[in-house]
Amino acid sequence: MKRVIYTIGLLLAITACTDLNDELTDKIPFDKFPENEEQAALMIVPVYKPMQDFLDNGGWWFCQELSSDEMVCPTRHTDWDDGGKWRVLYQHTWDNKTEAITAMWSRFYKGIVEANRLIEIFEPNIAEPAVATNVAKLKILRAYYYYLLIDNYGSVPYVTSFSNADPQPSKTDRAIIYQSIVNELNESIPHLTSSSSKTAVSKGMAFSLLAKLYLNAQVYANVARWDSAEMACDSVMALGYSLESDPLAPFVTNNSASPENIFVIPYDEDTYKGFNLHMRTLHYNSNLTYDMPVGPWNGFAVTEQHYNTYTSLDKRKAGYFMVGQQYTSANQPISDAVAGSPLTFSPTIPALVMDATYTLQQIRMSGARIKKFEIKKGAKDNLSNDFPIFRYADILLMKAEAQLRQSKAVNVTDLDVIRTRAGLAAWNGSVTLDEILVERGRELFWEAHRRQDLIRFGKFNQAWWEKTASDVSRQTFPIPQWVIDSNPNLAK
Repeated sequence: MKRVIYTIGLLLAITACTDLNDELTDKIPFDKFPENEEQAALMIVPVYKPMQDFLDNGGWWFCQELSSDEMVCPTRHTDWDDGGKWRVLYQHTWDNKTEAITAMWSRFYKGIVEANRLIEIFEPNIAEPAVATNVAKLKILRAYYYYLLIDNYGSVPYVTSFSNADPQPSKTDRAIIYQSIVNELNESIPHLTSSSSKTAVSKGMAFSLLAKLYLNAQVYANVARWDSAEMACDSVMALGYSLESDPLAPFVTNNSASPENIFVIPYDEDTYKGFNLHMRTLHYNSNLTYDMPVGPWNGFAVTEQHYNTYTSLDKRKAGYFMVGQQYTSANQPISDAVAGSPLTFSPTIPALVMDATYTLQQIRMSGARIKKFEIKKGAKDNLSNDFPIFRYADILLMKAEAQLRQSKAVNVTDLDVIRTRAGLAAWNGSVTLDEILVERGRELFWEAHRRQDLIRFGKFNQAWWEKTASDVSRQTFPIPQWVIDSNPNLAK
């Protein structure tokens, strides 16, 4: 049994309880491990683990959705103020101590540290095909976490070593990291074998990540790579993914086999918890609608401005949102005893902060609630739906955008299916960039794309309901104060 001791710098502290002198014991010596592809693949599992927190305590989903124009968490009298932590995201008044912003950092670097550690373990045996494939997967996962870092924080420390990591690294320019991870993806993808996995690195996942990087290259590196984005989308499209005929099918509880989902977080209500967004949006009494054994928390809602982007013909409107009188699973009307009236959701939210001067109906029932991801009968406080990080509908919309930005005619196979399956008219190639953005908002709502999309389209800093125009500096989040306290080099 061989023992290797590494020192992890303060910057890359994974959690508050992490021992900075981690002692790592390998059950199989370096010269024997991994002995087969199964062992190699099993070792990679911890690198995916930080993603489990993305929709909740990890803060990532909150930062992407609540900072946008499509979703809000209003203060409902004494509920959901929480020191303003939700409101500052929506109004772009956060600081480097805001909870969601501080939580993201540690999750991203936790994945990077684990990838760096395993790459060093695997590399002595990289001549073995199974090892080479898994090193490629690890580098792609590391690139994914760095993509999230430059997308959310801009310039950050770029560390690709474990045992020789600088304990107090300085920031690396965002554009340099962008180019490095693009290069690493292009070098790693050829080492991947064919795989239909949606929960692990695959060619579909890697090309989707590459397409995202190229599509946002002007933001990350001040260089347009629309042609490369289009080609990366083509690479995904050649792999056999397809759209569902029902716009809600990718989001049902048992969606693990959906041909539309490319890379997912495989949540489970018992064994892989972390998907509890339904608890944050449903009314306290909505448990009666779904026969839930727990009571939801009555918080998040879609903004009226976004709700109104869906026409009455759009199947997604009724499929995604709960409005009007609410009913039990036995089709009996539900009442709100505290408000003393029927439980009726209104799309209109009168104010971001509703104090005691507002009616109980306004406080407790305003805002359409979200049911995009199926809430099965008997749902618990965590859902078992897989959450798509990359989805085929997004790839088609990305390709159309890339073509338009090159002044090309839009020619994307199945693009119009996104609209026709929702009951809307086909574009037949006649579409503008503004229409693409609106359609992305409708189709990809609640999937953590909106912040990035608004930034790329130059609309993130505009004023919207209950938010004044914000400074361009708000397109990234600040490095958390606890990180700067650990490494003063990052204050520069």
